[in-house]
Amino acid sequence: MILAGLEVQVIGGTDGRGSGDGPVVILLHGFGAPGNDLVPLASVLRIPRARFIFPAAPLLLETNYFGESRAWWMIDQERIEQDLATGRPRDRSKEHPAGLPEARRQIVRLLSDTCRMFEVPSERIALGGFSQGAMLACDVALRTDMPLAGLILLSGTLICEDEWTDLMPKRARLPIFQSHGASDRLLPFSSAVKLRDLWTSQGARVDWVEFPGEHEIPIEVLTQLATYLYRIAGQG
Repeated sequence: MILAGLEVQVIGGTDGRGSGDGPVVILLHGFGAPGNDLVPLASVLRIPRARFIFPAAPLLLETNYFGESRAWWMIDQERIEQDLATGRPRDRSKEHPAGLPEARRQIVRLLSDTCRMFEVPSERIALGGFSQGAMLACDVALRTDMPLAGLILLSGTLICEDEWTDLMPKRARLPIFQSHGASDRLLPFSSAVKLRDLWTSQGARVDWVEFPGEHEIPIEVLTQLATYLYRIAGQG
């Protein structure tokens, strides 16, 4: 299916393909992942009646034996490799990625198209993602006035700190789920904590899950994410 010019996979609902009137969860994959990278999460989370939408990022990096590698915006891969080699991930809080505005516009369009095609109000949509997808989801939530059910930040990080900080008060009532590995070698744990603290300083409720692993989504995160989704969907 194509929504907002993006190829998406839809799972769940009454027919397994998005029908029904259940809440919608949109999850954005990370840099370098295939478009279907997060699709297995739908069967793990198992939220009754929920529709899950998994868009593929528009930038195709490469296609190989393992499938397609995609991105929401380009990053300096050489610097990433240097960070991994030294074990000292960079603080990205001051960065304003060049491709972010275009990616944001596409996800805002995706939200609008989802509301229309799936006959769901935006306040019943939870938006989130992993890594670069989490950064994009956070940016979209802050820069659009569309009501949302929740924001899911899986191993993301703080970027655009000056602008995000100014925008956070208007989203202070948005329920947020945030997880991060204490040993993450790609995106600093300390930056995730800083992002959490910025949200809570504005009065936002953040369901915070710290785990001992690296840049990943372990089962303990999914267990608590399911509880969060049940709550914001009014099912628990």
